[in-house]
Amino acid sequence: MTTSDRATSTELDNPGEVAKSATRHKIRGLEDLAETSAAAKRSGKSVVLCHGVFDLVHLGHIRHFEAAKREGDILIVTLTADKFVRKGPGRPIFAEHMRAEMLAAIESIDLVGIVFEHSAESVINAIQPDVYVKGSDYENPDDDITGKIRSEQGAVKRHGGRVVYTKDITFSSSALINRHLDVFDPPLRDYLEAFREGHSLDDLIQLIESVRDFRVLLVGDSIIDEYHYVSSLGNSAKET
Repeated sequence: MTTSDRATSTELDNPGEVAKSATRHKIRGLEDLAETSAAAKRSGKSVVLCHGVFDLVHLGHIRHFEAAKREGDILIVTLTADKFVRKGPGRPIFAEHMRAEMLAAIESIDLVGIVFEHSAESVINAIQPDVYVKGSDYENPDDDITGKIRSEQGAVKRHGGRVVYTKDITFSSSALINRHLDVFDPPLRDYLEAFREGHSLDDLIQLIESVRDFRVLLVGDSIIDEYHYVSSLGNSAKET
């Protein structure tokens, strides 16, 4: 049996393992991504970059990546590492390597990387994409309360690239997780739902602004322990 025959036999016997290996091969370090991008540009190919948390991949993401791929030859998608995700308690739901593998399994994505910083500026400076693609919810920088989109736009333009905003079906991963997964205890979930229905984002921002100059002393949380005492019916035969 030739080497080629053995490879074919392995693929037939373990197609899942072969697919898994190919998927993980897409996940690269930042230095590798930068070198690959530079080589692609030298050969006349255009590089497209997407960045985000991608904690819960949904149809909106798939459409987003498909649209991004149409903007160039190579699509690189990077995600924020766990310790730099600022989406609230219990987030991200999926660890960085799991999120990376989920993205790598998407056909339209060529390479995947993990960024160990709060924003995408470092990866933009390293990869220097021809096109940086974001969702339509970032098209108005004033709506981005983090302010990161302005700095990212600047980084893209400094390297001669352009920013494109996809316009397709959109969902919020955070909204889906908060509404449909048990991230919060039921009482807290009910409170947040009631607060969301009775107040707008502007109300919350105004409330925060109203206490901007307050001096706050945080003492700590009150913890009330509850004990349950029981009497056993008997001991197991193996207990000593």
